[in-house]
Amino acid sequence: MELVFSKLLTQTDIERRLSVPTRILNLHPFLGHRYADLRVTDAGGDVWTFRCIRRDGVYAKPVFSKGWLEFVYAKNLRIYDKVVLYGEKDVGGGGVTYRIEVRRNILRLMGQDIWIQLQHLHLYGLP
Repeated sequence: MELVFSKLLTQTDIERRLSVPTRILNLHPFLGHRYADLRVTDAGGDVWTFRCIRRDGVYAKPVFSKGWLEFVYAKNLRIYDKVVLYGEKDVGGGGVTYRIEVRRNILRLMGQDIWIQLQHLHLYGLP
């Protein structure tokens, strides 16, 4: 799988929608529509559907809207958590397979941030 983007979450990302880089528009076919539904698998194997909307106008930055906030609440995401999205084009079908990871910065050690995937926080006694 190839890295599509990595982003630290902002207040808007966890309260309204996730702004994503425009390069996602090249990876996923929108087939003439303003939106596409992306099926994304998380690190626990659960499948989520995020609607990626391409805004109108000169600044056509895409956002994840429908389905995104459900993911935020289910994973108890916070500001400054890091979302990492990977994608891989299917060889035969022409579709794209997506995987999402969420990491939390739990510690700064010797000038380096230590990030842990959310599903592993319990192993460290963290909420």
